Amino acid sequence: MEKKNRHQIILNEVHIHNRVLLNDLAGILKVSTDTVRRDVKELDAQKKLRKVHGGAISNGFNIYTDRTREVYEQGNKSIIAQKGISLLKKGDVVLLSGGSTNLELAKLLPKKMDLTFFTPSLPMAIELLNSASSRYDVFFIGGKMSRGSQLATGGGSINMLSDIKADICFLGTRYLDVQKGITEVDWEIAQMKRAMISVSKRLVSLTICEKLNTANRYKICDINALDTLVTELDPNSGLLDLYRNQNIHIL
Repeated sequence: MEKKNRHQIILNEVHIHNRVLLNDLAGILKVSTDTVRRDVKELDAQKKLRKVHGGAISNGFNIYTDRTREVYEQGNKSIIAQKGISLLKKGDVVLLSGGSTNLELAKLLPKKMDLTFFTPSLPMAIELLNSASSRYDVFFIGGKMSRGSQLATGGGSINMLSDIKADICFLGTRYLDVQKGITEVDWEIAQMKRAMISVSKRLVSLTICEKLNTANRYKICDINALDTLVTELDPNSGLLDLYRNQNIHIL
C-alpha cells in the first residue's frame, strides 16, 4: 500500500476513535509496527495528528478549553448532543465520561434546568465549569489520571463512584458492536467506565455512526446494557436495525 493511502487510513482511524494504538494500525494496514511508527511521526510533523507513546491522538482531543479547535464531524456531533439533551429531566444526577461528542453536549446544556454532574474526565469538568449555570452542581471524581484521555482511573476513583446513584450516564464510546458490545483500547479506562455503568439507572451512548460495528481489545459491557443509542442518523435508518433488534431505544 502506498504511503499516501496509509496516511489517509491512519488519519481516518484517529478522527473516528480519537486515540489509536500503533499495533492496531499495523493490523489494519497489514504492515510492520515500525512502518506505522514512521508514518505517525511524519503525520505528527505535518501537524495532522499528535504522536503519543504507543499510538496517536487527534489534534482536537487534548486542547479542551479552545473552542476554535478542530473537532471531527462537529456538525453531526452537535446534532447528537442536541438529541442527548432531550433525555435530561429537571433534577437529574448526570454521570459523564469524556469524549468529543460528550463535550459538545456539555457546551449545549440548557441553562435553566437544575442538574447535578459527576465526571472523572478533567476536560469534561473544565467544559462544565466553562458552560456552568448557577443551577448546576459539578463534582470531579479524582484519581490516577490517564495521560491518553485525561480520565481519572484506578481504585480511588472507582470507590468514589460507589457513593453515587446517577439517573443517567452519558458514556463516551470509542467502539460499539452488537456481538462484542462496548469496548475500549485501554484496560484502566474500561474498568472505570464499567464502574460508571454499575452506578447508573440509565446508560446512553452518544456516537457518530462511523463507530458502529467496531471493536477493540477490552470489553466494558454487553450491548444489551445500553438503554439508548444516539447517532446523527434518522432513528429509522436501516443501519441501526441490528441495535434496534436488541431492544435498545434509538434516538
